[in-house]
Amino acid sequence: MGLLNNKVERSAIKPGDHIYTYRAVFTYSHHGIFVGGNKVVHFRPERNLNSSAGTSSDSDFYDSTLSLPSSCCTFPDCGFRKPNSCVVLSCLDCFLGNGSLHRYKYGVSPSVFLAKARGGTCSIAKSDPPEAVIRRALYLLQNGFGNYDVFENNCEDFALYCETGLQIVDRKKKTDNGKTGGSSRKEVKQGVGSSGQASAVIGAPLAAILSSPLKWLIPSPVGVATVTAGMYCLNRYANDIGVRDDVIKVTVEDLAGK
Repeated sequence: MGLLNNKVERSAIKPGDHIYTYRAVFTYSHHGIFVGGNKVVHFRPERNLNSSAGTSSDSDFYDSTLSLPSSCCTFPDCGFRKPNSCVVLSCLDCFLGNGSLHRYKYGVSPSVFLAKARGGTCSIAKSDPPEAVIRRALYLLQNGFGNYDVFENNCEDFALYCETGLQIVDRKKKTDNGKTGGSSRKEVKQGVGSSGQASAVIGAPLAAILSSPLKWLIPSPVGVATVTAGMYCLNRYANDIGVRDDVIKVTVEDLAGK
């Protein structure tokens, strides 16, 4: 397992695996769930779904480079989605485009997680059995996963939920009349903060800003860079769905009904 990615051969992946591929010269990655039969369920901006093959004017950071083709030689259902849904079924070839195949790692140790040079490749959280993962993915294909948002509900968030069933919650103290206090009420905040890739994008400039006052104590550019890199890794770690204390298990029926 490398520090940058987890590249695998096609023969190595199994149904229920969380897979991803890099776009735009490794600038970002697109994620999905391999459900077997050379098929992948994934999540992408709705406005990209009807554009012509291989072209897109969209500027979203994650899922904008490749559009689904109007026809596919692999199987006729490639590109299937429900109306107004961003969850798509496509063949592995169309999912990958010109990119290489990588498998997301679950249940990694904190030391391995922190050693990763970039986010969006692994999680400390453990994945559920493959049959549960596939069931969630196929259910969401039929019922949707909400609106796509590059930072709060993206393709990696979709795959993370399918693998773990975990969602971030907003704990609110409210009484029966809606005022603060009384019993605790939990509201699911779909996707928010669980994407390692989004955390990395946010954490890099944040780390640079927070570490800048330390330049007077660490005059060496190497020292400043080391502090910045350390804070960047810690930000990714703190936001990983496997260590957060504000996540709960949510059934796919409850999630899709929101």
